[in-house]
Amino acid sequence: MKYVIIGTGAAGITAADEIRKLEKDAELLMVSVDSQVHSRCMLHKYLSHERTAEELDFTEENFFEKKRITVVNGNVVSVNTEAKTVLLESGEQIAYDKLLIATGAQSCIPPVGDLRKADNVSGLRNLSDAQKIDDMTKNLEHILVIGSGLVGLDAAYGLLERGKKITVVEMAPQILPVQLDANAAKAYQDLFEKAGVEFRLGRKVQETVCGADGNICGVVLDSGERIDCDFVITATGVRPAIGFLEGSGITCERGIQVDGRMETSVKDVYAAGDVSGLSGIWPNAMKQGRTAARNMCGGNETYTDTFAGKNTINFFGLVTLCLGAIVPQEGDEVVAEEDSKNYRRAILRDGKLCGILLQGDISNSGIWQYIIKEQIHVGSIGKNIFKLSFADFYDTGERGKYVWKA
Repeated sequence: MKYVIIGTGAAGITAADEIRKLEKDAELLMVSVDSQVHSRCMLHKYLSHERTAEELDFTEENFFEKKRITVVNGNVVSVNTEAKTVLLESGEQIAYDKLLIATGAQSCIPPVGDLRKADNVSGLRNLSDAQKIDDMTKNLEHILVIGSGLVGLDAAYGLLERGKKITVVEMAPQILPVQLDANAAKAYQDLFEKAGVEFRLGRKVQETVCGADGNICGVVLDSGERIDCDFVITATGVRPAIGFLEGSGITCERGIQVDGRMETSVKDVYAAGDVSGLSGIWPNAMKQGRTAARNMCGGNETYTDTFAGKNTINFFGLVTLCLGAIVPQEGDEVVAEEDSKNYRRAILRDGKLCGILLQGDISNSGIWQYIIKEQIHVGSIGKNIFKLSFADFYDTGERGKYVWKA
């Protein structure tokens, strides 16, 4: 049996490891567009020069040799599911018996002015992106970041360490609009501004200004303001990396469509991680990769962990944990409390906790994820919701289910 995995991120590496555990003698090959394995969560550490490219590798030492995995570096241009082959840009064809697609997602550069044409523009999704940014900004001063989500602020944070002048443009009225409410976001904005970052909130880039070399030397906002810059980092979203699947017969919408076994619409072809359109956070991508691997090896396992709303943020030593819903709906009850060191906010919907934000002290946070995932009713507990602990529940003995001690 020959297993082929496209992608060496969290989902792909986990799947490869699991396949080798289950199939000691199977042929196992991985295709990677990058020169080495890396954690995309740590790319800002590369930009700040706190870590080398090699230090971004999250696998054990000599992982591929120990697991007897063949690695092919190259860009996949198509998949022929009838012939069961993968075609690389180099012209090389790779045959497979079972295929896992774990190509993740790619940066989406907005179609504004010459952002998609100029050389001095990059997203920050892969090691190659970080290497391009690092190489091209060595002697540059002013960096413009479009988008203030986690990727945009990671980029700004990393480049601040190298003394760059940073301006961040965000169309929302606050930074981290997907992850935080306005109050928690303002705490981070204050810290970034204290470090020298300038923000333009509630604004869009409307035009680009290019120099004689074709590179962008400035942008014009919808307010009419011009901002000069030497390099542009776009952090305005991602899309699943599925362009090479056109004509493959594999059903794709926002991502590759998979069933509970992580199998696609084509037999013997599986998908996991961001490319599947399911939750792409690191732990979930690993679980998806493990589920796919077990089923590729003849198992019958179902992926059930659809809990996607978890983010941990840490800038300048201020830590925030977000679980579940961030934006309340009409009819939701919002409970918040704040002191000099901490901010907490909970969203209750029909008596059940659907979202919580903890900024400052995030200890004992496991209780919140459990309450949200299990949809435990806490609307009438008669106790400060932020003081709850597992001691307030008793174990029913049924698969570890806990019930509120009424």
